[in-house]
Order: sequence, then structure tokens, then C-alpha cells
Amino acid sequence: RLFRTAMTDSTGKKISFFTLLVNSILLSKLLKSRCKKEEMIGMILPPSIAGAICNISVQLAGKVPVNLNWTTSEQALKSSISKCNLKTILTSKAVIKRLPFELRTANLELKIEFVDDLVKQIDVLSYASWSFAALLLLTGMLSKLLKSANSLDDPATIIFSSGTTGDPKGVILTNANIISNVLGISEVFTINKDDRILGGLPFFHSFGFTATIWLPLIKGLSVSYHHNPLDAKGVSKAVQKSGSTILAATPTFLQLYMKKCETADFKTLRHVIVGAEKLNPQLAKEFEGKFGIVPREGYGCTELSPVVSINTPDVIDKGIKQIGTRLGTIGRPLPGVAVKVVDPSTFEELGPNTDGMLLVRGANVMRGYLGEPGLTAEVLKEGWYITGDIARVDEDGFITITDRISRFSKIGGEMVPHIKIEEAIQEICKDTEKSVVVTGVPDQQKGERLVVLHTKDFNPSEVIEELRRRGLPPLWIPKPESFRKISEIPLLGTGKVDLQVARQLTKQLLISGR
Repeated sequence: RLFRTAMTDSTGKKISFFTLLVNSILLSKLLKSRCKKEEMIGMILPPSIAGAICNISVQLAGKVPVNLNWTTSEQALKSSISKCNLKTILTSKAVIKRLPFELRTANLELKIEFVDDLVKQIDVLSYASWSFAALLLLTGMLSKLLKSANSLDDPATIIFSSGTTGDPKGVILTNANIISNVLGISEVFTINKDDRILGGLPFFHSFGFTATIWLPLIKGLSVSYHHNPLDAKGVSKAVQKSGSTILAATPTFLQLYMKKCETADFKTLRHVIVGAEKLNPQLAKEFEGKFGIVPREGYGCTELSPVVSINTPDVIDKGIKQIGTRLGTIGRPLPGVAVKVVDPSTFEELGPNTDGMLLVRGANVMRGYLGEPGLTAEVLKEGWYITGDIARVDEDGFITITDRISRFSKIGGEMVPHIKIEEAIQEICKDTEKSVVVTGVPDQQKGERLVVLHTKDFNPSEVIEELRRRGLPPLWIPKPESFRKISEIPLLGTGKVDLQVARQLTKQLLISGR
């Protein structure tokens, strides 16, 4: 498919698979000569053709691409740079202008390379000779010529965890991890050569890296990049212009699209895949009602490349119906991925429909955390990855996430789940938009107490009374003085709630007495 469109983006650029290959080779040769002793190369680029080419080029140069989260704090970004010992950052002048701080500091010497300036250094003779090589040579011969000897076990990237609960950790994902995830996704979704993916998720998000760079490349699909998934109008225009059939998003993004996009905007879509946070069944129904397509909720972790499970379209064959989607669940595991639910204390495997810790095993499990063997050992047990999520699996294999270990408060010696309280308050407010975050703060008498951050106008006493009527245990019910109204829920660039900022905001509000 050399001359078929491989990529378009919101700048109006368009590129064929052939041109993509040649440009990636040429940039890889340049990077190889300029970054000889560097194992990893950093990138601060939005979802775009330039961002995709840089990722491919770095790998062709035999180095590891590290997409940095520029939406995070200065401390977290510089921590990521330091952990990877990055010396070179590929970026654009437009992105650097938007950073609220300087990347270079006295103890962080960096070479900032602007992609547009690098491209200008490629001469006509090199372009012509590599174009002929790419056109005429077989893949194996071309690979030898490039001296690109990456193995399946070599790192494909370092993705930093979102850092919602602490300092971001560098997750080492290998080529085998990424390929296994691409193949698993391809097996449960009918993907054909005419499908087009809308790439709005950032490349520093593991699903953005896997599903919008390597899935289309490995399967030979076209992808259309839009630099900002929160720009609902821009996303809808990109879908219409490219005729996209597959959209990856988060529930937060779906809420925006519900508000700002017209029904006809998404008429070409066949699949809408949702992850990163829980999908409210009511939101799913409303989205289907407006756009005529069911959002398929999935589940994953950065450490798992990232997809573990997903709801799929129902299949009818010879009069027999196989259910692929069950609202409220995160679907069934991908082919090649095993899950089990265990007792969090004893790790004894539990039976169907019993809540416990979710463990995952498969070719998608990360190699480990960069430079953190102790942390790696904490989450990998005999090949199983300990997700930290509380879940149950029904008799049909559908998984339901019920809470997260790290999102509990220990009150009076009991574990109180934040997510269940959030969900109950959201239901009381009859709101599909994320408008509530529950956090915990120290309490001298009971160890911790709950604080509710919310964006809606309501009477806390009425909400508390309704929580009691619904039968929530007394320890789960926040006090009236623990409700705090804020202007907006803090979000990460991935669309998840930024729990670290939420906790900081809670402390500030309590100190100020607001």
C-alpha cells in the first residue's frame, strides 16, 4: 500500500505510506549521527504526522522513543527527563512556547531540536537515494541497510505513568508487548483495510502510542491526528474530513462531544472505544441515542501496553448470538491475556462474582519500571501483574471494576471506597458529567476523613440524607462540612482525574477555610 494515504493531521498535512517510510528513514539517519551515544530520545509533540514520524525514526535509529507529558507539572516532567537520562528533546517551536516553564536548567542540560529545522538539513541526494532504496529493496534488505537490529525483547518505548497518586514511574514496554496488544485488539474487532482511525489521544498515553501509531502501521490503516482531544469541534471536523471509522476516547471526552457535536458529525464511525476511567451506563445510552453507536468500554494500564479487556460488538452466526458487550463491565480479556481475581491479603484465587484484587498475565505485561527493581517486584508476582483494582468476573468472563485499592480511606479501621461514594453522589445529582471527586485527609480521631470536591450547586445535607436512604454505611457518608465546591474537576492530559492536584486543592481549601 505504498501510495495509499497513511496519515493526515489537523495542520492539513497528508502523507502516503511510501513518503512516511522515506521521511522516517532520513530522520533516523540524522538522529543516529547527532545522538550517537544516547540510548533514549525524548519528544514533546502533540498527536500529529511530525510526532508519529519522530517516534518511528527514533526506533529506526536503534534508540528508544520517550514521549513526555507536557501537561503535567514541571517537577514531574523534569523527573521523567532525569530518569531516562535524556540529552535530546525533539519538539516544535509552537509547543515550546506553550510550556509554562523552561526545560533547560542548571542541572538539566538539554539539546532542544526543532523538527522543522532538522528536516531542512536533509539534502536532495539523500532523499532520492533512500527513496529508490525504499521502493526497490525488500524489507529484510532495507533493514540490514539501516542496521536496525531491534529485537522483540528490546524496549519499544518508556511511558510514564500519569502520576495521579505520586511521582511518575517509567514503564518499559517492549516491541513484543506492543505487537501482542495490537494483535489482540485486531482479533476481537473486525478491522478492514478501509478503516480510518481518529488519533486524538496523546502519544505519552500508552493507548495513544499503541492504538494510534502502531496499530494503524501494523495493520496498514490510515490515521487522522488531531492535536487536542478536548477540542470537540476540531475532533468532529477531523472525523468528517477523514471519514474516520474508529475513535478512541475517554468518558470525559464523550461528554464534551455530546454537548458540542452534531449527530451527523460522527456518521462515519463504526467503533468508539472508551477507557481510562469508568463509563457511566447512562452516558453510554445517551451517546448511542444521539450518534447511533454504542461506546465500547475497555480497561487497561500503562504497565499492560495498555489494553487488558474490552466490550466488543455482538455477533450473530447461524442464528446463534454471542454477547460481546455488557454495560457496566469492562468486557472480556483480549486473546492471549489471562486474568484472575484473588484475595488481596492471601492472594488465594476467588470464584466467580466475588470481589477481589485483579491480576493480569500475558505477553502485554511490561518488562518493569525503569531503574526501580523494588517497585517492579512489588507489582509483579510470578508473572502476574497486580493491578491494584478491585474487580469481579462473572460466569461469562465479563469483568467489573468495583474500586481501586489506592482510592480507599482507612476510617476507624475500615477501608472506605472513594469511587463508590463518587458514583452514588453522581447518581443523586443525575449527572453524566464528571462533577465529583472524593479524597481523604488525615483525622486525629479516626485516621482519615472524607472530603468531597464538586462542581454542582446542591445542598450537602440533602445529598447526605439521600446517601443514607440508599443504605450506604455510616462510615462512607461524608460530613456536611466536608463538601467543597470548586470551579472545575482537575484533569490530566489523558482525560483522567488528576488525583494529585485534587489532593493538593483539598489541602488548600481546608487550610484557607473555604
